[in-house]
Formats: sequence, structure tokens, C-alpha cells
Amino acid sequence: MLLYLSEYLIQFHSGFNVFQYITLRAILGVITALGIALIVGPTMIRHLSFKQIGQVVRDDGPESHLSKTGTPTMGGALILVAIAVSTLLWADLNNRYVWVVLLVTLLFGVIGFVDDYIKLVRQDPKGLRSRYKYFWQSMVGAGAAIFLFLTVTTPAETQLIVPFFKDVIIPLGGWYMLLTYLVIVGSSNAVNLTDGLDGLAIMPTVMVAAALGLFSYVTGHVEFAHYLTIPYIAGAGELTVFCAAMVGAGLGFLWFNTYPAQVFMGDIGALALGAALGTVAVLTRQELVLLIMGGVFVIETLSVVVQVGSYKLRGKRVFLMAPIHHHYELKGWPEPRIIVRFWIITVFLVLVGLASLKIR
Repeated sequence: MLLYLSEYLIQFHSGFNVFQYITLRAILGVITALGIALIVGPTMIRHLSFKQIGQVVRDDGPESHLSKTGTPTMGGALILVAIAVSTLLWADLNNRYVWVVLLVTLLFGVIGFVDDYIKLVRQDPKGLRSRYKYFWQSMVGAGAAIFLFLTVTTPAETQLIVPFFKDVIIPLGGWYMLLTYLVIVGSSNAVNLTDGLDGLAIMPTVMVAAALGLFSYVTGHVEFAHYLTIPYIAGAGELTVFCAAMVGAGLGFLWFNTYPAQVFMGDIGALALGAALGTVAVLTRQELVLLIMGGVFVIETLSVVVQVGSYKLRGKRVFLMAPIHHHYELKGWPEPRIIVRFWIITVFLVLVGLASLKIR
């Protein structure tokens, strides 16, 4: 939005041309989203507390979580507001990629909102039934996949890039839609499963979003893409502004979500952020790199799959409790230790993912 204003003002002073640079708008996006989160956060927390929209703790969960009962939830709305406002202010709104990722993020947020509303306001601990939640996730994910496939302009947009191998690029054709659907829906649920401890999900999300922002920038820059031997995708650079907004909003939320949390993001935040990461990864052709950088999300998801599969097939559990962060809680690890160690693992995995840009 402000990009249009700067383009108009250039005729009066050439200095406004500086807003054409994606890097500057990305920095301003971080600052704007962070500022919104920090300013609006306290008011939102007070409102959620007044409405008694608080966390419901599972009876079979770790005893340490009982003290979290009643902590304001649905704070993910704060993240979505900050991301949306910052993106609309600083991104190029003529860019279809910006609208795709923003709409997917907000629609997954709506699904999460309905789930949280049923759990917390209607006091139904089951929330939105799994089949309905998955149906609506599938509708949004499949809709985005079909739209992107139908609007493809270059072969590079539907090729699968294998990290660390310069010449291994797989044309997907129609399979692109299936991969896109799986990445968006899968990453959404993976982040949601990880969101079980104070700050555990949001900081890895911030780190991965920052790295994807870098991937977006070089993918949308013809010279950098050529130098790094990655496919050039026109317009992908604008996703850097969206990723920057995610970073700012995530850090602003972490201010209130760090241990001991004053607010939880709820499904409204977790489902939306996961879908956002998946969508950006698809648009920049970095699905496999997302799998690496989001390794914590992958491990959390696999722990649930293994736990459920083992119990159904053998009648035995592999972990004391799934997702795996609860396993370590029941083994006696303090919550902050689990959180920080998972953050450290994410730092390492993000660096490995970024190394794929040069090691090819």
C-alpha cells in the first residue's frame, strides 16, 4: 500500500525511490509487525482474560501444566493481525504470490479460530472434529495448489529442487499440485503439534521464516539466482516482505509467550503459521529445504505417528507421551531446558538449510 504512495511521491522527490528496494521494505516490515504486536499485545491479553478465554489442560498431561490452566489463549490472532497489516503496508499488492500466501495464512487462521472457539468458548474439549478440520484444511490447501498450477508462467515454478545437488531438478507436472497440498497442510499440522510449551513453536517458526525470507530474496533476484544456480522465479522476492512480517510478529508474540507464558497462540496461530511456512517454501521451490530447517516440527509429528501406530499395532507406547516434548517433560526435564534445546537444534538445522544455497 505504501509502495504505491512512494511511487507517486517519487515525482516530487527522488529520495522516495528508496522504498522500491525489497530489503528496506522487509526491514520496515519487521519493525511494523513487531511494533503492532508489542503495542496491541497487552490489550489483547487483558481482553482474553476478561472474557475468560483460557487454556484447558489435559488431565493425562504432565502435572507441571496444571498451573497453566486459565492462561489466555487464541493469542495467535495478534500474530495474524501484525502479519496482515505489515504485509499490506509494505508488500507489492500487485504480486500474486503475496496474496496467495496471505490468504492461505488467514484462512488457516480462521480454521484454527473455529477450533479454539469451540474448545474455549463452548467448553467442548474436542474442539472442531478432526474430520471437519482436515476437510477445510484440504479445501484451502488444494485450492491454493490448483490456483498456483493454473497460473504457472515458467517451468521453474513446478520443478522440485533437490538441495545440495546442482543438476538434480525434477519436473513435477501435475504432481506439483499434490506436493503443494501436502506441504501446506502437513506443515500446518506439524507446527500445531509442536505448540505445546511456552515459546517452543514460535521461535523455530521465526528462524525458519527468516531463512525462507532469504531464499525468497535470492530466488526473485535474477543475478543472485544465476550465481547460486537456483531457478529464478520472477516476483518471488516480494515474499521476503511477508517473511519479514512473520519474523516481527513472531518476536512480538514471543515477548508475551516466553516462559512462563502470559498468552498462548492456540490453533488460530499454529495452524496459520505452519501453512504460511509451507506456502512460502512451495512458492520458492524449497520444500525439501523446509523439511530440513523445520526438523523440529518433523520430529514432533513423527513422534505422534510412531506413538499412535505402535499403540494400535502392538498395544505399546514408544514414548512416555507424544508429541516428543512431553516425553522429555515426563522424564524430568525442566520446561525451559526442553524449549532452549529445541531452539538450538533449529538454529543448527536452519544453518544446514542455508548452506544448501552454496553447497551444490
